[in-house]
Amino acid sequence: MFEVTPISDTCESGIRRASFLTCGAVCSQQIDIELEGDIIRSVQYTGGCHGNTQGLSALVAGMKEADVIVRLRGIDCKGRGTSCPDQLARSLEMLH
Repeated sequence: MFEVTPISDTCESGIRRASFLTCGAVCSQQIDIELEGDIIRSVQYTGGCHGNTQGLSALVAGMKEADVIVRLRGIDCKGRGTSCPDQLARSLEMLH
């Protein structure tokens, strides 16, 4: 019900780039993730609350994806059952 939809997943020179459509219950529409091994290099949201998504992206840069999943999975926004952070965690889970 709150699952993300993968739209691309490529790897070049050790850098993995993946994009996901969010479930529709959140303000953001898409999440683009760049990983080097299990370390998040960058996250970019399309749509959503700009300040919050920029802040979230800055906070997770340099973190291990497993740590981000543990911290963000299950965060709820206004009783929607998911959130932009939760959608990021779900996206990272799909990469395994």
